[in-house]
Amino acid sequence: MALQFPQIDPVIFSIGPLSVRWYGLMYLIGFMFAMWWAAKEAKKPNSGWNKDQVGDLVFYSMLGVILGGRIGYVLFYQFSHFIENPLYLFRVDQGGMSFHGGALGVITAIVIYAVKHNRSILSVGDFVVPMVPVGLLAGRIGNFINGELWGRVTDVPWAFVFPTGGPQPRHPSQLYEAFFEGVVLFIMLVWFRKKPRPAGSVAGLFLAGYGVFRFAIEYFREPDAHIGLYGGIISQGQILSLPMVIAGTILMVWTYKRDSKMTPTGQAKS
Repeated sequence: MALQFPQIDPVIFSIGPLSVRWYGLMYLIGFMFAMWWAAKEAKKPNSGWNKDQVGDLVFYSMLGVILGGRIGYVLFYQFSHFIENPLYLFRVDQGGMSFHGGALGVITAIVIYAVKHNRSILSVGDFVVPMVPVGLLAGRIGNFINGELWGRVTDVPWAFVFPTGGPQPRHPSQLYEAFFEGVVLFIMLVWFRKKPRPAGSVAGLFLAGYGVFRFAIEYFREPDAHIGLYGGIISQGQILSLPMVIAGTILMVWTYKRDSKMTPTGQAKS
């Protein structure tokens, strides 16, 4: 027994050669939420942000997502194809985005913005990361609608037979990721930042939290056919997620240790 995959056309509508797709709309939803969230946070007393500043920051982050996501996908998942045809990097019409590449792009954008505007990199990171999970939620729903990145074969009652996944029922791993990397991670970040935290600890929680969720869900997601499992046990997504778990954990531990050595005025304790 398996659930029938909903017949949703990936193309919402077309006007001549221009097609508006659900996946693209999901990216737009993620960016619109980021703009709304940043503007809302900037209005809080003593936020240290204004409308123009958050607009610039979100723009930088959008570029990081798009450029980093595409470059990361090509280098992490299609490197041999890129070596054969370097112009493949620009074939965005053939699809292909990587979260880990997008994350590196956003980190780069945060660093550039912070240095340019003489701000703390860690504080800017803490400001940005709560915006990310909703974009992940929307993106994974887009993957589900596209019938791509489906899970491994299973007999669970909520399995789907995906049009491009053969006749066997599979885990809807896109929805698992949407829930844990999107909904649960967002709730964790919002709850965690309700109290004053050391600068960088919110960003650390995001890195570690996403890495743990992604690593676990990879056990339910079908490995990329052209890559498979390294040593028959670990996927490319898991390899890319492990550094996030390690970096996020180290960042949180370091920020709390550093904070414990500071006085309330921000000076180092003697």
